[in-house]
Amino acid sequence: MNTARIAIIGAGLSGLYAAYLLEKQGIDYVLLEARDRIGGRIHSVAANGQNTIDMTASYDRFDLGPSWFWPGYQPQLGQLVQELGLECFAQFEDGDMVIERSPNTAPIRMKGYVSSPTSMRLVGGMAALTEALYQRLDSDRVLTGHKVCQLRKTEMAIEVEVELNTTADDQCHNEKITWQVLQVLLALPPRLAEQNIEFTPALPDDLAEQWASTATWMAPHAKYFAIYDTPFWREQGLSGSANSAVGPLTEIHDASAAHGHVALFGFFGVAPEVRQSVSTDELKFHCREQLVRLFGIQAQTPVANFFKDWSQDEFTATSLDVQSGSQHPHPPASKATTGVWQDNLIGIGSEWSRQFPGYVAGAVEAASLGVQDLLQQIR
Repeated sequence: MNTARIAIIGAGLSGLYAAYLLEKQGIDYVLLEARDRIGGRIHSVAANGQNTIDMTASYDRFDLGPSWFWPGYQPQLGQLVQELGLECFAQFEDGDMVIERSPNTAPIRMKGYVSSPTSMRLVGGMAALTEALYQRLDSDRVLTGHKVCQLRKTEMAIEVEVELNTTADDQCHNEKITWQVLQVLLALPPRLAEQNIEFTPALPDDLAEQWASTATWMAPHAKYFAIYDTPFWREQGLSGSANSAVGPLTEIHDASAAHGHVALFGFFGVAPEVRQSVSTDELKFHCREQLVRLFGIQAQTPVANFFKDWSQDEFTATSLDVQSGSQHPHPPASKATTGVWQDNLIGIGSEWSRQFPGYVAGAVEAASLGVQDLLQQIR
């Protein structure tokens, strides 16, 4: 049986940051990630569609997940960005915006607005943050393709049962291994943990109910990206921002990289169940047609375009999330206060953050507080 002192479940930002803090303290851990990549809901791709953890490979990447942060009122995240030596830049908002109110009337342009505080982005995409943390970890402790399916509390330890997805001879094999640990940090959304992990004994009823009723941020959302060689909208005095009551995209922004390719991206206003009834190619076609209406014929021929539907991501969304709204969740309790799971199981995903539930900054805050709690118990 494999052993470690701490098991961190989920290698998104909260899991990676927790591992980073534990490693600085010299505490033994294993980081288990179901996906075949790190980052979780942070997912940045290059113009050619590739995802990489080589920081030198491409700084010209686009965020299919979260894009922005606000160091002015999220100081802990801002300090981490500085500590890791990452470069950031302001969201482009210069120029007019476009409004589309009805399918029967032409879009109009009006004076744009500037966010306050300024929305900031990372050079290399938000994945630059998770990759910088990963590079400071012992990679042997970070295991991708390891899906935790059960946590069993014994008298002396916690047994973590893991489904190991391996591919050999063009065949996919599901093997199971077990880790024995003393404490567990849940670095994934509360609802996903409650629905996808079997707890033996069961979680307290009130805690399980809280976790199951906490919506997962981004789970109902979908994004479309169109990558171009030139920022033709800026040449027209437009910021790239648009609001539409027609769709399929309701909110659109300039998503250009700091250097290299330029881009537009939009959030879908179409419900997940409707998106699922249409092919990806058709969705992309309607998005391009909308960008033509808003920004002109040059928008019709992007050099690349991407579509990411988070409601179809099994490691993000459940069937309950597909029906949820787009509001940030109210944070549930992060641990049991009675019973066998007391003091050895702590939720540290972004939804557990008190100040910024669902935000990137929330992942940092929740992980920091969870590790502090754990260290107090160890001491």
